[in-house]
Amino acid sequence: MHDFMIFFFVGALAQLVDGALGMAYGVISSTVLLSFGVLPAQASASVHAAELFTTAASGGAHIWHKNIDWKLFWRLVPFGVLGGALGAYVLTGLDGDVVKPYVAAYLAVMGAYLLSRSFRQVPQKPVPARVVPPLALVGGLFDAIGGGGWGPIVTSGLLGAGGQPRYVIGSVNAAEFLVTLSVSLSFALALVTGHWEDAPDLMTNAMAVAGLVCGGVVVAPFAGYAIRIIPQNWLLRLVGLLICVLALSQIWQLI
Repeated sequence: MHDFMIFFFVGALAQLVDGALGMAYGVISSTVLLSFGVLPAQASASVHAAELFTTAASGGAHIWHKNIDWKLFWRLVPFGVLGGALGAYVLTGLDGDVVKPYVAAYLAVMGAYLLSRSFRQVPQKPVPARVVPPLALVGGLFDAIGGGGWGPIVTSGLLGAGGQPRYVIGSVNAAEFLVTLSVSLSFALALVTGHWEDAPDLMTNAMAVAGLVCGGVVVAPFAGYAIRIIPQNWLLRLVGLLICVLALSQIWQLI
């Protein structure tokens, strides 16, 4: 029950940020799991299992509030799904202890990026169609490998290209459900076919996944209200700092 409550609050915080900013659920959850000693592939599989529920709730809310640019959505999905499946295949074929320092370093970079992102405003203009496929492919790839990254890479990239925040965040969140589904199915396929040789008993993290799911689903409907109270830049700044501290502590332990 102790683990459940910890991850309930982690899931709630992560979903609050993700619903408000279109990023960071996976990064926050994965960073905390890794800090508990979970190997990268297992952490990513656990986070994506939880995200099947939270992205469905978040995407549904954005559809309800008409925050989706469907043309952008359908440009994102195929490349995000391809990148996610490829990332899961690569991660499950690597030794967990070998890849862990690289994943920790990646999360530290993501934390630093989110922190720096909180100090600047992005101008709005039409998003060039050519930037969407590579962003979605790289976002899906790193989302699977690092357990998070779809939002920080894709949302930030599209906003940086001038996309309108409401439709960028809504479209990226809605597309994330299908990317998450492809990553989860890829982990399951790797497990069934024996490609994931050092796969642990996935029930080991069942309580953590349940906490992430419950915390995320409970908070998802209220994220829109919460961001009217908490300044987005401060929220992003605090989360970026938290991720940096956790990731650097992992690197220190590994050294």
